[in-house]
Amino acid sequence: MSRSLFVTGTDTGVGKTLVAAALIHQYAAAGLRVSGMKPVASGAFHDGQRWCNEDVQALMAAANTHPPQEWVNPYLLLRATAPHIAAAEQGVCIDLDHLAYCHTQLRGQCDMVVVEGAGGFMVPLDAHHNSDDLVLQLGLPVVLVVGVRLGCINHALLTQAAIAARGLQLLGWVANEIDPTEACRDAMIASLEARLHAPLLARLPWSTDINAAAVRFTQLPLLG
Repeated sequence: MSRSLFVTGTDTGVGKTLVAAALIHQYAAAGLRVSGMKPVASGAFHDGQRWCNEDVQALMAAANTHPPQEWVNPYLLLRATAPHIAAAEQGVCIDLDHLAYCHTQLRGQCDMVVVEGAGGFMVPLDAHHNSDDLVLQLGLPVVLVVGVRLGCINHALLTQAAIAARGLQLLGWVANEIDPTEACRDAMIASLEARLHAPLLARLPWSTDINAAAVRFTQLPLLG
């Protein structure tokens, strides 16, 4: 049976794509057929032939399967802002049922699908739905990426509470040291280990050029 999980973050820019791509690499190394999925991507550039998104490209490059890009990234929005704002600007309606259809197609071709969210866990997708509504509709367990910087403890605990409030499972979390000047990173991570009700899957030290394929996890979620 195919499996899926959802990668979310305490905020935007905390390393969700890095962690999602690293999970894809590790599942592939374990012998699974793996695809990434970025249901909604905000921020695009034109490569001379088509509009592209760096996160989507990273997920597809890490995968060992080659599904249609329109399944991997059903909605590509041009402006790098909250999805509901970018979508409204383009006159696009983000349809959760269509996202669920694309996810089902990916699961039909793969053993594992790593779904990466946009922004934080409750970022709006339209006037009535947030990202957590999508996760609930797909029924996915969650991996949380914590950007280790001032304020991250509060953000992580609020995200954990939001995940629990939707009846979803927090599989584990990753500490990504995104602020090289943060002197209290060890104390912050220790505080989170004591308060987050899921295992620390990896601690990623500050780096200007970290390679997703080189990331190692203490355990791979869903593999038992």
